[in-house]
Amino acid sequence: MTITFLGTGTSQGVPVITCPCDVCHSHDPHDKRLRTSALVTDSDGNNILIDIGPDFRQQMLTNGVNHIEAILVTHAHRDHVGGIDDIRPFNWTQHRNMDVYANSQALNSLRHDYHYIFEPHQFPGLPEATLHDVGNGTSFRVGRVNITPIRGMHKDLPVLGFRLDEDNTKRMAYITDMNHIELCELEKLHNLDLMVINALRKQKHFSHFCLGEALDIISQCRPQRAFLTHMSHEIGFHAAVDEQLPSNVHLAYDGLSVEV
Repeated sequence: MTITFLGTGTSQGVPVITCPCDVCHSHDPHDKRLRTSALVTDSDGNNILIDIGPDFRQQMLTNGVNHIEAILVTHAHRDHVGGIDDIRPFNWTQHRNMDVYANSQALNSLRHDYHYIFEPHQFPGLPEATLHDVGNGTSFRVGRVNITPIRGMHKDLPVLGFRLDEDNTKRMAYITDMNHIELCELEKLHNLDLMVINALRKQKHFSHFCLGEALDIISQCRPQRAFLTHMSHEIGFHAAVDEQLPSNVHLAYDGLSVEV
């Protein structure tokens, strides 16, 4: 099982439009971040997409992705679902609806904001998706991967992370846009080979884990390795921050592929 980081930035990406800061003007490609998304590929080659933000088209073309078996949606903010129109080529080549898994809040937002997709219509060429409510935490399977939703909060909004286990020997979890996880859900993050967790910036934030909070969760759950994602320009330079982290923790960057 492999995870490829398609985007590791926050809602504005990095660089931020009009921002004069040094990070936004860095020449290091590790400091260029599209909106957060990841692709998990199992040993049979099945692709599971986590979030489908406004950079989706660019991410698919850059990484040469030609099939997607399922999409996991953490929540329905635009930086995580704004690319849903571009599932159309996958509908055409795979000859089926795209399976989308999320909680009820996200599904209701998708039905409202993208009503033209989900209302009955006779217009050819619109995206086609089948929605699945997994907000109750029940595990489900895509290809060789057993997926367990992890419930958390993004300030006042219930959001999902996901634990993905292949054959109970390759174990990873993906958390983004959270600032609180109940203890019972945190227990799902133990016994991991790889953890991905959001770390917006060094300073505390009202709706996202900051760097220190993310490191605290990693310390509690003790995965073998951890990568940080959903980072703003306020996190600092990739190279400078990465060398200060514990030896098993790294900043992710766009295009990074990690074997689990």
